Amino acid sequence: MKKFLKQLIWICLISFSFFRIEKIQAIVPYYYFPTIKNLQKQSLYIGKNAYQLIYFGQYEDSLNLAKLAVKINPKDEKLWLILAEGQIASKKYKNALNSLNKAEQINSKISEIYFAKSNIYLKISQLTKAKSALEKGIKIEPNNHKAIFQLGNIFLMEKNYLEAIKLFDRSIKIKPDFWQAINNQGLAYFEKNNIDLSIKLFESAISIEENAEPLLGLASCLRTNDFKLAIQLAKKALDKDPKYVNYNYRKEQLWGEKLQTSTEILLQNEQLKKDVILAKSKIIESS
Repeated sequence: MKKFLKQLIWICLISFSFFRIEKIQAIVPYYYFPTIKNLQKQSLYIGKNAYQLIYFGQYEDSLNLAKLAVKINPKDEKLWLILAEGQIASKKYKNALNSLNKAEQINSKISEIYFAKSNIYLKISQLTKAKSALEKGIKIEPNNHKAIFQLGNIFLMEKNYLEAIKLFDRSIKIKPDFWQAINNQGLAYFEKNNIDLSIKLFESAISIEENAEPLLGLASCLRTNDFKLAIQLAKKALDKDPKYVNYNYRKEQLWGEKLQTSTEILLQNEQLKKDVILAKSKIIESS
């Protein structure tokens, strides 16, 4: 009997404790406090979504997400880079430079920071700063053929043709089928009056990719020596990309004054009259 009473008392005590715990839990709510690791993971997930939205053209949504990501995790340079990319897409260049400076403060050994800065400086026509930023990036990533090519383009803009040619050559050694660098060597040599070498370079670029730019460049080179072939090449170039009929568009592609003059003379030829009119009409339709 005593044994039974002891068991009964023990069961009652356990039951009382259980109901008491239940009562306390009903009054005091349960809060989840995320760990630093969980917050970091969440910020990276938000950052990736922001990055994807840039390519869908949803710049405002992308910026909002990127700003949220850096607020959650301000010590991740990748998130500052994503924010900067959204700001560049939205043409908020000053804000983008601030974001890139934040990224650089966290980790100064990331080449993308300097390449992005260079891109901004080019957009706001600050060539010296663009050049300096590219050079810093290339020191970190010396085999980036695109960055070396872009640096060559800056020297091409500055009419420093010898330095531009050296950089284009360096880019081609890294990537032999980089037709854009071969093409731009052709642009540079034409301004140096080395037409024969320009012809070889434009032909080499065309052998890799039959693009409108080297086609029209070659046509302009051949204008005085092989007029028939020059007309054929010009027709093909304007058919492939009508924008090359436009002087200002070619200027944006870094065509020098001598090549521009030769091209304008060629495009004024009666045999290209219909092609020029058609190309201009296509530009109007697409705008």
